[in-house]
Amino acid sequence: MDQGLRLVVRAAEYAARAHARHRRKDVDQTPYINHLAHVARLLAEVGCDAELVAAGYLHDTIEDVRVTYEELLAEFGQDIADLVLAVTDDKSLRWQLRKQAQIDHAAGSPPRVVALKLADKVSNLYSIRDTPPHGWDTAEIRKYIDWAHEVVSRLPEGNAELLAQYEGIRAELLAGIGGS
Repeated sequence: MDQGLRLVVRAAEYAARAHARHRRKDVDQTPYINHLAHVARLLAEVGCDAELVAAGYLHDTIEDVRVTYEELLAEFGQDIADLVLAVTDDKSLRWQLRKQAQIDHAAGSPPRVVALKLADKVSNLYSIRDTPPHGWDTAEIRKYIDWAHEVVSRLPEGNAELLAQYEGIRAELLAGIGGS
């Protein structure tokens, strides 16, 4: 088996185990691994390298399931551990400060981190369209779309295909809620 493929499969298995009890906030409580697989697929479809695709599977492990940077470093190496850390929110901060930190740090993101952030935002927007979080009304959806756009608009130039997907799903969601 190809080394890159082996790495991606190991990352998928690791993420599935780490997030085994983790669910999305939609009515059906969709298994969280679906989001991770979607992010990884988006990265693979635009030609990203195996390490970045693996990081797509792992991108929420530090933030959401208490896997440590050191554990990722030991299991997957510095490149992947650093990619995951670069997109990890500091959960010790209040929600508003965490979200502002994403906006503030966006401009300094290197190209591979830009791709990972874009894939995550694209996947989240598709989830909002297809299986919105339970209890979210139009205002809550608009709030997320606006915040995601603030992050994306501050990112340096990145993967044009992912950016086009982001712009497409954003426009579709805005049209669906009567925004522009």
